[in-house]
Amino acid sequence: MVTTSDVLKAEIQTKYGAVARRVGGADATEGACCAGACGAGGTDPVTSNLYSTEERGTLPAEAVNASLGCGNPTATAELREGETVLDLGSGGGIDVLLSARRVGPTGKAYGLDMTDDMLTLARENQRKAGVSNVEFLKGEIESIPLPDETVDVIISNCVINLSADKDQVLREAFRVLKPGGRFAVSDIVARGSVPDRIRRDIELWIGCVAGALEETEYRDKLVAAGFTDIDVEPWRVYEFTDAPGQFASAFIRASKPR
Repeated sequence: MVTTSDVLKAEIQTKYGAVARRVGGADATEGACCAGACGAGGTDPVTSNLYSTEERGTLPAEAVNASLGCGNPTATAELREGETVLDLGSGGGIDVLLSARRVGPTGKAYGLDMTDDMLTLARENQRKAGVSNVEFLKGEIESIPLPDETVDVIISNCVINLSADKDQVLREAFRVLKPGGRFAVSDIVARGSVPDRIRRDIELWIGCVAGALEETEYRDKLVAAGFTDIDVEPWRVYEFTDAPGQFASAFIRASKPR
């Protein structure tokens, strides 16, 4: 398979760094497409219509335009005042900033990203939003730079599928969660076996498709990492030309036992 971990990470940093620079520069009004193929008018079936008008209205335009997610984990994580939240692969910061408002001044929202340009954009978006209970960290989701049992909720938005070592990502998520903590992410899932030609295409990995786990695989990996109360809920099925009905956005929820 061409998607070795180092090659994949380098390609991801190149693509998403370019997105951050474009959104933060002269073409800031131009959005981005997660699956690599925007439709008419620049719309993307993966990233479109995920946030309410009210949510978008509280954020800098650059945070909205840099969003490459496939869901709205802040709306499904049932965040509470005073909680500590960690967003894996936080990009331009949209879900971190929304989470920070939900947990309030006594809570905290961390964003973790490995791409310098995205971190620069996210910190600028934090400044523009005037949100103080936020910290953006540089690092990889396979090696989270936080101590054990320090966060109440893990969120992520269409990022775990990009990792070549998802078992390690889930082990790290379990490690940093407090007992009773919640895993509440949005991700792409495969509906049935994915053809080898798709799995071998690095552009489709970067486009959030080729690295998607099957629903049963996701459950099994969460169990292996120690999670319980697992629910995988596909909600938007995509009709990609090369793989109609093969992939869907899903809300994935689990808990760390107390």
